Amino acid sequence: MPDHASVLFHPGFRVGAVDRRLFGTLVEHMGRAVYTGIFEPDHPTSDEHGFRGDVAALASELGITTARYPGGNFVSSYVWEDGVGPDRPRVLDLGWRTVETNTVGTDEFLQWAERHGIEPMMAVNLGTRGVEAAAALVEYCNGAAGTRWADLRVANGRVEPYGVRLWCLGNELDGPWQVGHKDADEYGRLAAEAGKAMKRVDPSIELIACGSSSMEMPTFGDWEQTVLEHAWDVVDHVSMHAYYQEHDGDRASFLASGTAMDRFIRRVAASADAVAARKGSDRRLTISFDEWNVWYLSRFPGADNLPVQDGAPRIIEDVYSALDAVVVGDLLVTLLNHADRVPLACLAQLVNVIAPIMTEPGGPAWRQPTFHPFAATARLARGTVLDARVTCGTMPTERHGAVPLVTAAVVADDEATAIFLVNRSTDAVEVDLLHPGSALALTGGIRVTADTVAAEPGPAHAAATAERHVAQLELDGVLHDDRSTVLLPPESWTAFTGTAERRAR
Repeated sequence: MPDHASVLFHPGFRVGAVDRRLFGTLVEHMGRAVYTGIFEPDHPTSDEHGFRGDVAALASELGITTARYPGGNFVSSYVWEDGVGPDRPRVLDLGWRTVETNTVGTDEFLQWAERHGIEPMMAVNLGTRGVEAAAALVEYCNGAAGTRWADLRVANGRVEPYGVRLWCLGNELDGPWQVGHKDADEYGRLAAEAGKAMKRVDPSIELIACGSSSMEMPTFGDWEQTVLEHAWDVVDHVSMHAYYQEHDGDRASFLASGTAMDRFIRRVAASADAVAARKGSDRRLTISFDEWNVWYLSRFPGADNLPVQDGAPRIIEDVYSALDAVVVGDLLVTLLNHADRVPLACLAQLVNVIAPIMTEPGGPAWRQPTFHPFAATARLARGTVLDARVTCGTMPTERHGAVPLVTAAVVADDEATAIFLVNRSTDAVEVDLLHPGSALALTGGIRVTADTVAAEPGPAHAAATAERHVAQLELDGVLHDDRSTVLLPPESWTAFTGTAERRAR
């Protein structure tokens, strides 16, 4: 007999609206993310600007709404002026020890994003540069003609301002690996001054302060509070970064990665709220979770051990399995359940580098298994996240302690209710969906079940994995009064929709 769980939700009890910017990504000048990723002028599908049409089509299918650029670690030594105008130097990127041609820069990226309806999230270099360069980039992107940097944009062929709204104040500057690494006081003062100058150029922008690079950083918590003490009056969000992997065959802990993400979000929110209390502020600072994914970091030798490389080297091109896809689905459930505090998030990255989309130069683009839960969640999660109360058993894990067997998120609007369920257990679980306040007819959906074999590279493997482990669901469509029941296979992620008949209570 399967285990049992229940998920209780009601349209009157809500967490918060889903901000569409939750489904963002990272496009970094790293490896093959840009060159032979989104940009390959000689590719058969490329447009007149040199950008691959097959990648753009898959990004649209994925549901990408926001793209962070140009990094990532890359931004901490980036001279943005090198990437605009006709004369572009070849330079050594200190972040990834790669010769950067600067063929793609600010204008090319922003126009690519504009053509495809993607909102840009620009990052400024606060590693090797500072206030003046950051304010100049805002002026270049958003200023009206008639001043130095805006006129340079016009001279480079773009008359109308881009109107970039989201700006990251550097990247991972708490990390010793970061070029221009700083302590919390140093970074907090710089972020406050750079942010002040940037908002004097354009008061409408939103600023994101660097939070901790992971919950395991020795400065975590203290970093957030110190930085926000300095920058509270100028920033709008604080960032979080986290990557998850299976350690030494510890499958149970890996499947419970959503629990670690949940704890991280709650602790960052608590740190921000503590600063608000000390400052007598009623503002609830929100979070930009602008780097998250499954990344087998233990396989990466570290940037210091990379040889200097030219062109577009193959760096951290992780090949994903259906197990990884189930974990990505669980992480998305966690993000949805924090919709009130996390309006922004970026799956890192979009193409080739720990990415849901892979390419070959001159050849095809294809979907990795992690593509499927992200695309389905971006498509279905529209409206308001309901307060879904899960009752279930727990399972022990080495890294996270006892964790729930089942996680769930429920998102509803006037037309449909989307339900996302994860079974972390090695046994099937029967889940009672308790929905007082509405009768629910469950219709189609999608399911990913974990595999037990190592992933292999290439489109043939990805297609075979999808065929074996990704299933389209056709549910009965019968209107169920107050209660519905679904059976979850072991180690699976499931998403489906229902149409509701609301009734007064």
